Amino acid sequence: MSWDTDRAAAVLLAAEDHRTDRAPITDDWPGLDLDTAYAVQGETLRRRLDRGEHIVGIKLGLTSRAKQERMGVAAPLTAWLTDGMLLPAGAPVPHDRLIHPRAEPEIVFVMKDRLAGPGVTAATALAAVGSVHGGIEVIDSRYRDFRFTLSDVVADNASSGRFLTGPVGMPPETLDLAMEACLVEVDGQVVDSATGAAVQGHPAEALALAANELGRRGLAIEPGWLVLTGGMTDAVPAPPGTTVAVHFTHLGSLHLTGG
Repeated sequence: MSWDTDRAAAVLLAAEDHRTDRAPITDDWPGLDLDTAYAVQGETLRRRLDRGEHIVGIKLGLTSRAKQERMGVAAPLTAWLTDGMLLPAGAPVPHDRLIHPRAEPEIVFVMKDRLAGPGVTAATALAAVGSVHGGIEVIDSRYRDFRFTLSDVVADNASSGRFLTGPVGMPPETLDLAMEACLVEVDGQVVDSATGAAVQGHPAEALALAANELGRRGLAIEPGWLVLTGGMTDAVPAPPGTTVAVHFTHLGSLHLTGG
C-alpha cells in the first residue's frame, strides 16, 4: 500500500491511541519532505478536532542550537497543542496513555494579541504576550527509541504528549527572559539547569520564528493561546515512580509525579 498524508496521519494517531511505537515513517516513505510532513501534522490535527479536542495553542521543537545542529536544521519546528494534551496541576503522568514519556522545562507565553507573520520580530512578538509562565512538557514520540528524521517528527506533531503550566504568571516586561533560570530535579537530585537564552537566545525569538513559520502556511497565533517556546534543557525520562520538579527564578516551581 502506498503512503500519503491520510495514511500517515492514521498510522501515527493509531500508534498514539494504542501506545505502540514504530519505526520512522521515512523508513517506508523516504520521499516524505517537510511541507508534506506539515500536511500530515495538519491532518492529525483535523482528526483530533473531529473527535472533540480543541486547539489551545502551539509548541516549538528543536529550539536549542545544539538540537538544531544535531538534526541539521536552521530553525525550530512548530506543532499543535489541544486541550486533550493538558495535564491538570497535581495529576500524575498518565502512563496508561503514553509510550515512553520524557519531561522538559519550558517558558510558556499566554497571548493577549493575535500574532501573524511574516515580518514578526522578537520585540513585536513579546508585545503580543499577556503573561509568562513556567511549564513542563511531557514529550512522547511514537517512534521507537526516539529515532526519527526532521520530517518524521514534524508529522508526529513534534512528539506531543502532555503539558502543564505553573500558576505564577508575570507580565513579560517585568522579566529578563534570557536570564530566567530553571533547575531540573529528578527524585530530589538536581540533574540539569539552563536559562531562557537556551531557547533561540531568547524565548521571544522562538515566538517570532513560530509566528513567521505559521504565516508562511497562512496561519497565525491567536489571542488566548498558549505557546510552549521549547525545551530549555534536554528531556529527562519520567517512568512510573519518578518525581520531576522544575524550579524557576521568578516563575515558581512545578512538580510532576510519574504515577
